[in-house]
Amino acid sequence: MSTATRTPAAPKGVHFTPASSPELSVLMPCLNEAETLADCVLQAHEVLLQHNINGEIVIADNGSTDNSQAIAAGLGARVVNVRDRGYGSAIMGGIEAARGKFVVMADADGSYNFNDIPLFLKQLRAGFELVMGNRFRGGIEAGAMPALHRYLGNPMLTGIGNLFFHSPCGDFNCGLRAFSKTAYSRMGLRTTGMEFASEMVVKATLMGLKVAEVPTTLSPDGRNRPPHLRSWRDGWRNLRFMLLYSPRWLFFYPGTLLMLVGLLVGAWLLPGPRRLGSITLDVHSLLFASMSILVGFQAIAFATFTKIFAVTQHLLPEDPRLTRLFSTIKLETGLVTGGLLGLVGIVMSMLAVGTWSTHHFGSLDPIRTLRIVIPAGLCLTLGVEIVLASFFLSVLGLVRN
Repeated sequence: MSTATRTPAAPKGVHFTPASSPELSVLMPCLNEAETLADCVLQAHEVLLQHNINGEIVIADNGSTDNSQAIAAGLGARVVNVRDRGYGSAIMGGIEAARGKFVVMADADGSYNFNDIPLFLKQLRAGFELVMGNRFRGGIEAGAMPALHRYLGNPMLTGIGNLFFHSPCGDFNCGLRAFSKTAYSRMGLRTTGMEFASEMVVKATLMGLKVAEVPTTLSPDGRNRPPHLRSWRDGWRNLRFMLLYSPRWLFFYPGTLLMLVGLLVGAWLLPGPRRLGSITLDVHSLLFASMSILVGFQAIAFATFTKIFAVTQHLLPEDPRLTRLFSTIKLETGLVTGGLLGLVGIVMSMLAVGTWSTHHFGSLDPIRTLRIVIPAGLCLTLGVEIVLASFFLSVLGLVRN
């Protein structure tokens, strides 16, 4: 009879710690894992016994319709029903129900080696708050990871995570990891899908938690059905999460680049047309340069707004730079800066109208006139945007207070 239809009894000597406060909770998210769940639970039981670890095994079931729950319960594991669907939801539901001081989580598909649990627990006992497995350091067996994930998806997402957040982790999406319940409570994780794995690493890094890595191996899973992971959908969700959690890379750096390029090109073209080889750049390019400046400023403003909102809503940890921003740049500062820019725009606009009047409000040379009108419009628009952004920043400051 196959594992998918039978309910094995707990082998003699295998028991589940009845204590209400075990040191370690071994957590496995589960959605129709009857083919592999028994082997995972038995291996975890054996490791706890061999190393004399006061632990429990928690199966966070996310709506299995096979025999998974009965198999887990029959082997002495504690089954927690999590109604909200999604990998992150299952993990969070299991963590909330876990009684251990520490939690080690791993998939229930037979791909991770539960014999590594003592290595993770050793780091937790040493004071580390998040211990990540690293499959690239430990070894990936043939057929255990699709080439798309091994050579593109995981390295790319890990590289972006390290670039954006300066994380020390070399494998953002490893499903075998451990952490303290205290650290988990501090992180305040919220995502419900596969991006939960990245959120945990990002939050731990941003909050300055002590993070360690343990090399771990990855084996081919033992399932006959396709995995729950959807490469492109879940890869995009991970990338989207990291972009949304990094206003600097999503808004600030692109905005700064646009403003600098716009200012440099605009200053270069303002005196007159310029030639680049056989190409002549004139007021048309000057107009696009002014657009670049405006879009760049808006992106920088969005970076500031997003960061303040994320900190206020506890999506990101407190940033001392924001405190300095509010203490040094007041509403009045923005109003004066915006007002001065607007005044410059008005003066230049009046100059353009004066030039037009000398021609009896008739036809003008657009090439010469636009060299005044374009900067005037830029100063007026930028001045208004600075004033509006200053007011909105003040509103966000009230919310923070």
